[in-house]
Amino acid sequence: MSSRQQTLKIRPDHLSRQAVIYVRQSTLLQVRENIGSTTRQYDLVKRAHDLGWEQAGIRVIDQDQGQSGASSIGRDGFQLLVAEVGLGHVGAVLSLEVSRLARSCSDWYRLLEICALTDTLVIDEEGVYDPGLYNDRLLLGFYVRYHQRPLSQRRLAHPDLLPPSH
Repeated sequence: MSSRQQTLKIRPDHLSRQAVIYVRQSTLLQVRENIGSTTRQYDLVKRAHDLGWEQAGIRVIDQDQGQSGASSIGRDGFQLLVAEVGLGHVGAVLSLEVSRLARSCSDWYRLLEICALTDTLVIDEEGVYDPGLYNDRLLLGFYVRYHQRPLSQRRLAHPDLLPPSH
C-alpha cells in the first residue's frame, strides 16, 4: 500500500485527538541492551508529527518498559492506553510493531474492538490501519496471531517473513 493511500485514512477528526505512542520492551535486560529498539520506538513521535499531528497532541506512554506483553495485568501503561482510547481521546495508537501492544489475544482483540468503536487508527512502521475496515482488521489479527508463536516456530515456518533484526 502506498504512503499516499495510508495517509488518506488519517482524517481531520483523527488529527483533532491525541496520537499516543506506546513504548514497551519485554524485559529489563532488553531495555538496557536494546537501545536501538528503544530509540526507534521514541522516534515514532516524529512519525506522528510527519503524519499531521501537532507536537502538543502527541503523547508517549512508556511506563510498561520491562513488562511482558503476555498479559495486561501489571501493565498500567497499556490499561491507560485502553482507557484513553475508550474515552475517545485518541485518534491513533502508534507502536513500532502492532504486536508490541499486546501478545495476549484477548487483550489485543479488546483493544482492536475499542479502536474500531471509537474510530481510532493503529499505526506502526509498516502502515496505517483502520480497525473499522474489514481488511485492515483481518491483517491486524494476523499480525498478532503470528507474533504469539515462539520466535523459533516463526523462523521455521516463515524465515523469509522475519526482518533481519529478529
